[in-house]
Amino acid sequence: MPEPLVAIAMKGYPRLSETFIAQELLGLQQRGLPFAIWSLRHPTDADRHLMHKQITAPVTYLPEYLHDDPRRVLRGALSALRRLGALRLAAVFLRDLVRDPTRNRLRRLGQACVMARELPAGIRHLHVHYLHTPASVIRYAALLRGLSWSFSAHAKDIWTTPDWEKREKLAAAAWGVTCTRDGHAELARLGDRADKVALVYHGLDLARFPPPPSRPLRDGSDPADPVRFITIGRAVEKKGFDDLLSALARLPATLHWRLIHIGGGEKLKTLKILAEVLGLSERVSWAGPQAQAAVVTALREADLFVLPSKQADNGDRDGLPNVVMEAASQALPIVATDFAGIPEFVSDGVEGLLVAPGDVAGLAQAMAELAMAPERRAALGAAAHARLTQDFSAAAGLDRIHQKLLRAVRSGGRD
Repeated sequence: MPEPLVAIAMKGYPRLSETFIAQELLGLQQRGLPFAIWSLRHPTDADRHLMHKQITAPVTYLPEYLHDDPRRVLRGALSALRRLGALRLAAVFLRDLVRDPTRNRLRRLGQACVMARELPAGIRHLHVHYLHTPASVIRYAALLRGLSWSFSAHAKDIWTTPDWEKREKLAAAAWGVTCTRDGHAELARLGDRADKVALVYHGLDLARFPPPPSRPLRDGSDPADPVRFITIGRAVEKKGFDDLLSALARLPATLHWRLIHIGGGEKLKTLKILAEVLGLSERVSWAGPQAQAAVVTALREADLFVLPSKQADNGDRDGLPNVVMEAASQALPIVATDFAGIPEFVSDGVEGLLVAPGDVAGLAQAMAELAMAPERRAALGAAAHARLTQDFSAAAGLDRIHQKLLRAVRSGGRD
């Protein structure tokens, strides 16, 4: 195996919820890019996707908390003091610390010192997923080692990071990519030059998915064969699963349905309580986090995919969730919100139905409308599959990122 030329960092690896990162890593490996993976946290998911098992790049875990490995942190700090980049880092870090006087800021510095000390000598460029915490670590490490760095920005990192921090990271990075028009416009507003950030959709590697199945024409009239709704995502505020449960409670009593939710998340217990309060517990299944093979099986057994995303109180929002495209891979019609990156893939009345974020009544109406119209579901699902295959194949985006990283390696970071 060739020595890695690029270090690719992220907050946690591997994660079941981040199939788009695994897809990118595997795609870069298949294109022959020698890289190593650096993670700020150890994995917490019990299972892994098949893609994770196919990725052969070496993985290094930084101390999640500095007190976890004080000797390693001390060695990194002493090594940092001897580097030419120490003064540059000190100036940047102290300016950051004044505006963000938190323990997390100190932890990022400690992790960066460890990374700078332990990076192999052959590494020529750093790339990081997410522009918030992970990008701070990579920016500091790059200053110490005198390396260029780039980023992939996604969703929460764009919308919850302060403007001053985004502006300075954009100026310091060689280049970046992001995956929605919404996010691209926000970063372009703060960027130091017009071409600093490129819009690159994740897309989907269709070779990993079977052709869509044939589905029975369920219409919700038979209690023995209810319409099957599916939703996928971490149980966090921005996914709108509380709105989904409230909408389900508004469906006609004569409509027979079941819902399966796939995903973990901090609000899972609260959602289960809400389902019980609304009298839905017997019709809602909570499958927890699942590897992609199980996700695809569940999508193939479903009749309708639902994702009522909205903005969280802290400003967090979705990008273009990969699960929307995964649903389309199995020709599922989509009911979702006209929000964030979703309308970049789903047009109302074409690939599915869109409602306003937080519109519980509208969500219930859209779900009921499609639940009772199997022929229309089939037409919308076929259109979603066509949209995916024609416009959102992963190959084009992976080729662009691969070429950008190759040019960075050859030219000291410049794209």
